[in-house]
Amino acid sequence: MEQLEMNKNLSEQIGIESKPKITKYQWKTLWASTIGYAMDGLDMMTLAYTLPLIMAFYGLNQAEGGALSTITLLGSVLGGIFFGTLADKFGRVKVFSWTILIFSVFTGLCAVAPNEQAFAFFRFMAGLGLGGEFGIGMTIVSESWHKKYRSRATSIVAVGFQFGTVLATLAVLFIAPEFGWQGVFLAGVLPSLLAFWSRKNLEEPEIWKVLKKENKNKIAIGQLFSSAKQTKTTIGLIIATTVQNFGFYGIMTWMPTMLATEMGYSFNKTTVWTVVTIIGMIIGIITFGILADKIGRRPSYIIYLFSAATIVWIYFHQTSTTILLLLGGVLGFFVNGMMGGYGALLAEHYSTEARSTAENVIFNIGRGFAGFAPWIIGYLSLNYSLSFALGLISLTYIISALSFIFLIPETKGTELK
Repeated sequence: MEQLEMNKNLSEQIGIESKPKITKYQWKTLWASTIGYAMDGLDMMTLAYTLPLIMAFYGLNQAEGGALSTITLLGSVLGGIFFGTLADKFGRVKVFSWTILIFSVFTGLCAVAPNEQAFAFFRFMAGLGLGGEFGIGMTIVSESWHKKYRSRATSIVAVGFQFGTVLATLAVLFIAPEFGWQGVFLAGVLPSLLAFWSRKNLEEPEIWKVLKKENKNKIAIGQLFSSAKQTKTTIGLIIATTVQNFGFYGIMTWMPTMLATEMGYSFNKTTVWTVVTIIGMIIGIITFGILADKIGRRPSYIIYLFSAATIVWIYFHQTSTTILLLLGGVLGFFVNGMMGGYGALLAEHYSTEARSTAENVIFNIGRGFAGFAPWIIGYLSLNYSLSFALGLISLTYIISALSFIFLIPETKGTELK
């Protein structure tokens, strides 16, 4: 026994760490959070894919149709901030369940909305529930998994969004022709209920239980700006999440239109491009999670961000449809691969009493700013080509890289407090 203790102490002194065991509880948190974030992708892409049908049904013009996306995004931003703070006070799992229940109910109600005003209200309410998914799910996983695997675990959660996008594509492809856009929204309730069920009997992370026992579970949004150093970090992270969402929504919103109008892509070819790009995103996310756990958060982001800036600039100056298709996976790999690290990155900069708040406030403020991406790109395309406007997104990745160099500290190996 003494020999074992001596070996353990020796290992600690020379920096050798035994491989931590992954428990059933950890796998359960990962499953529940991944399914939850998949609903985010399912919802956002379902609206995007069915928007032409919804516009025709209610007799909306393009501005009114676009407003439905804006209303949903506004709801998700407000919901993320609101439910993120509540999760620090009342518990991650409990509030997580509230958000999915709200989302499920109002997604289903969208299918029976009698007019566009009711539909817009239901979309806003669904967005409120949807907004809490990312931050709360990432908090649960970050607080449950060992620091050695933390970034890899949160990267798997991030992959959930991509699977949600695939589900939305399949739903529109097979359900819409038979049951219209209403059938697609009704079908979206089923996986939402699965996400709600996956939280059944899921316990709160131990680190939050200790906080509650000490009666320190409170709303602590002020911690994001508690000192000059913390404020600088928070600002850097808001810049990073804004760029992440700006690039994703800007490219995924306008890329199919660019392929159709400037390259003459058919609907089938555009779908193939989407599939290739999503596959690249999934591989990029998983790779990033592994890289961030191996070499650190900051160097991984800097590598990906400069690579994203380069590939975006090159990509949108191509004229060959074959090259555009082949490079679609590379584009997705770098542009959205960075989503694999945000859950762990945000969690490691804040204490348990403010962690869920920080995750949701920072990410959703970034998503809110990024909501202007489709409009900005559309506006620029009035005077320039759409491909030129999309190519300018490369500049935003350089700005984000600079925020990691000058504002955001390294947190690899951090023990959560």
